[in-house]
Formats: sequence, C-alpha cells, structure tokens
Amino acid sequence: MLNAERRKTILLLIPVVLVLGGYVLYPALRTALESIHKNGVFSLQNYSDFFGAKAKANFEALWNSVWISLASVFFSACIGLPLAYIFNRYDFPGRKFFAGIAIMPIVLPSLVGVMAFMFLYGEAGLIPNAIKDIFNLKNVPFSIGGISGILLVHAYTMYPYFYMTSSSALGNIDPSLEEAASNLGASKFKVFWKVTFPLLTPGLVAAALLVFMVSMASFSAPFLLAGGFRVLSLQIYFSKINGDLEMAATQSVILSMVSISFLLFMRWFQSRKDYRMALKGIGAHRSEVNNPFLKWVMVSIGILAMIVLLLPHVTLLILSLVPDGAWTWQTYPQSFNFENFILLFEDPYIWEPVKNSLIMAFLACIGVFIFGIFTSYALVKRKFFGKNLLDILVMIPWALPATVVGMNMILAFNTPSPFSFGKVLVGTFWILPLAYFVRFLPLVVRSTNAVLEQLDDSIEEAAQNLGAKWFYTFRKVVLPIIMPGVLSGTLLAFVQAVGEFPTSVLLYTIGNRPISIEIMNQLRMFNIGQAAAYGMIQVGLIAIVMFISSKFFGVKAEKSLG
Repeated sequence: MLNAERRKTILLLIPVVLVLGGYVLYPALRTALESIHKNGVFSLQNYSDFFGAKAKANFEALWNSVWISLASVFFSACIGLPLAYIFNRYDFPGRKFFAGIAIMPIVLPSLVGVMAFMFLYGEAGLIPNAIKDIFNLKNVPFSIGGISGILLVHAYTMYPYFYMTSSSALGNIDPSLEEAASNLGASKFKVFWKVTFPLLTPGLVAAALLVFMVSMASFSAPFLLAGGFRVLSLQIYFSKINGDLEMAATQSVILSMVSISFLLFMRWFQSRKDYRMALKGIGAHRSEVNNPFLKWVMVSIGILAMIVLLLPHVTLLILSLVPDGAWTWQTYPQSFNFENFILLFEDPYIWEPVKNSLIMAFLACIGVFIFGIFTSYALVKRKFFGKNLLDILVMIPWALPATVVGMNMILAFNTPSPFSFGKVLVGTFWILPLAYFVRFLPLVVRSTNAVLEQLDDSIEEAAQNLGAKWFYTFRKVVLPIIMPGVLSGTLLAFVQAVGEFPTSVLLYTIGNRPISIEIMNQLRMFNIGQAAAYGMIQVGLIAIVMFISSKFFGVKAEKSLG
C-alpha cells in the first residue's frame, strides 16, 4: 500500500512524464532511429562514416564545437559574475541604470545581433574604419571573423545568463551569514570565497549549463562569421540541405551525447554539497562607495560598458535608417530617413508576422509556466527512482540544436500519433507553439530549480505541521517564494521565443510565419535596411514586454535563471 507522500509524488509525476515522454523523448527517439538507418535499412554505417578517415571534417567540427563552448562559458562567466557582484553589492551613482543596461544583449535576437556585429566590427565595419581614419592607418587594425568573431558574439550574447543567475542568487543570500563570517575576522575575499561563492554555485552551474548548450547549438554566429571554420551545428545544417537526413540525425545524436555528458558532469559537481539555507525574507544589503576616486572610477567603467553594450543596438538602428543600398559604397552612412519603415508599413500584411510571433510565444509561455512549476517541484522536492533521467530529459531540448528540435518535431508529428491526439501537426498553426514550448521549457525549470534548491524543507514542513494540506501549503507558501524565479524564466522564454529563428524556418507555414522569417526573407532579397527595420520592431516588442513585466508585474529580467 502506498503512503500519502508516495501517492502525491506519483500523481505529480504522471503528467510530467507523459508530457516529457511525448514531446521530448519520443521525437528524440525518432531522430536516434533515423541515425541508425542507411538508405532505409538498419545500419551503423552513419556512425562509421562520422568517425571514419573520410569524415575528418565531422571530427574537426565536433572538437571545435566543444572547445568553443567551454571558452564561451569561461568568457561569459568572466563578464557576468563581476558585473552581478558589483551591481548587487555596491551602491554608486547610476547603479540602477547601469544594471538595467547590462541585460540589453538579451533583447537582441541572434540573427539581427550577428548582422549588427558584422556592420560594427567587420572589415567594412564602423569601429575598425573609424580607428583607421583617426590614426591614419593604411589598413583597418582588426576585424571580426572566424573564431574571434564567434567568441565575441557568444560572450556578448551569453554573459547575461551568468549575470542574471548570479544577481538572483546574490539577492537570496541571507546577509547575516556574511556578517557572521566578517565578525569572526574573515577578510572580504575570504567571506566571498568561503561563504558567498558556494551559495552561488547552483545558479552558476545552471548558467554554465545553459551557456555550454546554447553555444553547442549556436547557429547564427557560425553561419555568418565562421568562414572556413567548422562547427557541428553547421555540419548538421549542411547535411540537411544536402538531403542527407540520416547523417544529420547522426551528427545530432553525437552533439546531444556531448551536451548530456557535460550536463552529467555539472550535476555531479553541484551535488557534492548542500547549498540550501533558511530564507528569512531579509534582502541583501549594498555597501555605499564613499571613496570619491573609486566612486567615479566605477561610474566611468559603467559608462564605458554601457556604450559597448548599446553599440550593436545603435548600429541596428542606423542600418534601419540608412536608405537601401546607400551604405554599400560609402565607408560611413551619409543620409538617414524613415524610408525602410515606410516601405514596411505600406505592406498590408506587415502585422501578420508580428501578431503570429506574439500569439505563438504567449501560448508556449503559458505551457512552460504551468508545466515548469510542477516539473521543477518534482525534481527538487520529491524523491523517486529515475530523477536524474527526468532531469536530463528536461534539458535535452536545450542541448539539441534548434534545427534538430525542428527536425524532431517533423519526424514525430508528420503522422498521427497519440501525442498529437490522432492529428498531423506538421503544417498546422500549433506545431510552432509546441516547438517553442519544448525548446524553452528548460529555461523555466532551471530558473525555478535554483530558487527551490535554496528553499529549506522545514518551511514547507512547518506549514503542514500546522494542519495545512499539501496543495494549500504549495499555493500559499511555496508558490509565492518561487514565483520570481518562475516568472523570470518565463519572461526569458518569451523573449527567446519572439526572436527564435532556426526552428521556425523548418516549421513555419504562410499562416503562422513569425517575424524572424520575415527578417530572413528581407536579407535574402538584400533589403538590409528593411531587415534592420524589422529587427528594430522585434527589439522594440521585446523591450516593451520586458518593461511591462517589470513595471506592472514586478518581474526583473536580471532574476531570470536564478
């Protein structure tokens, strides 16, 4: 006979397992099955080809993907963690403004972000040419491209993961712990290293996982900047467009295995210690910077960082205001007008992709909001057999390249199945919201996990000992505490869904085409100005959503993934 706790766990797990099994495991298995077929016959020839002497490119791409991802984690942490510590622990003029600017890379969708970097730091970019003219140099002193370009874009776009997780974790640390260590004579560095840093570990591990997996799956930066440099996500794309779906599936499986190995390693690293503490509702305090010299040094660094962070956004705005074709023969743009915006707004169908993006992202986010809470609670607060497997299952969509998630959806739902309620989903409106749900679910689960892991079980037990039922305790005690993490993860999922491109390009139809597809269409027609104008609309939508979330619902993006 099952006891009450076991029954609750089973009831909680049934929908979680069904959804993860139907929309994550089943499509992934279809990809795995595809990888062990050659010309329709069961065979391991694809794997033999991948690792064989004739497939040096695949091996080289795998190695490049791994070390670039590790380097992306390192550089993102080097930027994100110090920024989070400075903005959360020190008070100086402009701190709130600089802290808000620090998350600006998150509002720049990957495709238009890389485009802005090319016009900013490329061989014909504004910065290298400005330096060349100022110092009267013969050639531009630098230009991004290849490995340096990919790493620069990755560090810029991915450091917010470390910044946001560290900010959230720093805000949850009870200041009495650090004060106790200081009162015992520990230096500031020792307090940070022995008290603060260990408590940041869950958030840092979550950020490292996300950066590693996003980097492994990165598509836009390698596609536009890699040149002859090979990475596995590009190899998958090339295999697919060459019609070799079996090799694309094989490469996807190998890429997934590398990411899952990294996930297991980080989970082992995280599980070595207990990072929980009793939350007392006391916010972290900030030290005011009183030294005038130090104060203005920090303000100057803040202004410099603000300029660097906003340059890609400004470049995108400039691109959108330059008449089409005018910048192709000039070093610097000479004229500006609203021609690109006017041309776009003259199109009667201009708002269709915008409306589609918003509706599909909203539907997906309702799903990840509800499902993410229960999945995270089951993973962190419940004991059951197969918990590690379930955690890996949640993270698989993030480990897979976006194009592979799209292929999984196609292979799984191009025929009726119990998980599609007997319908064919490919070619319908619902396939993209479903793909967004699967792809961005890990964001909400990881952000909720980080808060739940710091929530001591005694708080929940105390409410139940006073006679409260489990669901009442969950609704009145647990949910309010974890809600900032849930909402922040959902906000980040919404932002990512609005800017999503690689999955959309495989699954969209005329009826549900999102805004990113329209941007790509404009780029294909070499309408750079109009593509930038569409990019500005996309950035504006994301910024408006983040502002409304912060102003009216108290959701802070810097707490995402915390």
